[in-house]
Amino acid sequence: MTPTLVTPQETVPLYRRWRIQIFAITWIAYAGFYFSRQAFSVAKLGILEDPLVNTTLTKGALANLDAVYLAAYACGQFAWGSVSDRYGPRVVLLGGLAISAIATMFMGLAPTLLFLLPLMIVQGLAQSTGWSGTLNNMAQFFSIGERGRILGIWSTNYAFGGLVAAPVLGWVAYSVFGNWRSAFFTGSLTVLIVFLLVFFLQRNRPEDVGLPPIEEYHAQDAAQLVDEKSSSEAIAEPARSVRQTFLTVIQDRMVVTLGAAYFLLKPARYAILLWGPVIVAERLHNTGHLQAVVIPIAFGVAGVIAPVVIGRISDKLFHARRIPACVLSLAALVTILALFTPLTGTGKAWVMVAVLAVIGLTIYSADAMISCVSAVDFGTSKHAGAASGIINGCGSVGAILGGLLPGYLTTSTLFYGFAVAAFLAMLLLLPHWNRMPAAE
Repeated sequence: MTPTLVTPQETVPLYRRWRIQIFAITWIAYAGFYFSRQAFSVAKLGILEDPLVNTTLTKGALANLDAVYLAAYACGQFAWGSVSDRYGPRVVLLGGLAISAIATMFMGLAPTLLFLLPLMIVQGLAQSTGWSGTLNNMAQFFSIGERGRILGIWSTNYAFGGLVAAPVLGWVAYSVFGNWRSAFFTGSLTVLIVFLLVFFLQRNRPEDVGLPPIEEYHAQDAAQLVDEKSSSEAIAEPARSVRQTFLTVIQDRMVVTLGAAYFLLKPARYAILLWGPVIVAERLHNTGHLQAVVIPIAFGVAGVIAPVVIGRISDKLFHARRIPACVLSLAALVTILALFTPLTGTGKAWVMVAVLAVIGLTIYSADAMISCVSAVDFGTSKHAGAASGIINGCGSVGAILGGLLPGYLTTSTLFYGFAVAAFLAMLLLLPHWNRMPAAE
């Protein structure tokens, strides 16, 4: 059923309302995914001390499970972006939320290696629907000239999700119920609630509610919008297949460069995201479980602030050039990662908090520019899902190392390695300092 086109007088207020609604629901959707994603990270502290399961679920086994999850997540990223471009993000998002909630519940019910292995694969595939789906949705309602500022604010969702999910799940599991399994059940329930919100409030495109595409909304006078909409439909390009969309985007050298840089950047973020409580407990002796879960909040708080600041800087200072903001953020990140071991060697909690905050500020700034704003700008609104899926898929391959290596390397070796990787990412992007995306 084709939606009835609104009148020119109705267009502006209705567009404003839908833009706010889509911004809010996609922000909530992606932040919500973290309540099932972080459940395993929070539960690790209890699993490692539970004599009923820690004989098989050792630190190395948990790292291997993280790697399996992230491998599935990476595979899903490459696929779901093109699927959301072809069929719309709604079906992809709803399916991912539902499956993630179910998988998380069963992870709490059957925490053995035999059952966790397939559940981690399912969880990874479900989680990977979130980023390209929500970002594709945003690209349909916001144009290139405003994306640095708007997506800078919007991309606080994943920092906020990581910030809130872990301490909430940790508080419920260790302070309220005293059982690590509760982290899984609470995460599952939260994602189910988010599923219902998305079902009732999300729509794929402005055209689905009788509004013109975003390019026409910003390019034409209100009185001309409906006529232009009818004309554009008459000459609209035929829909590309999933395969055609993927092949078109993967041939873009800038998309590949961003993907390679994100591959090098993402291991550090995921190591802190998935192993933060364990890293803190190892560096700060005599730290309780709840304190070890709470201290990495500094990383998440800085991560919420960073995309907002860097998005505005890229729009205002660099005039919609995203690469300079990426390069400067990476340069600062290299420095703080290299200093992690000597600074945290003091054993003081406030130093750990400060170091994690600076890492969060720099890593999330670069992350937001590469995986969010640049992905949409260089993919354009036509291929935003595929471009963000490919770039994030490359990053997710790197994130496998972030989940795996903390189980096998010392923390010092780990962070020195992350500093080298961030430096290489900076060198990859530096030649593109003045690069601008093509028109929509």
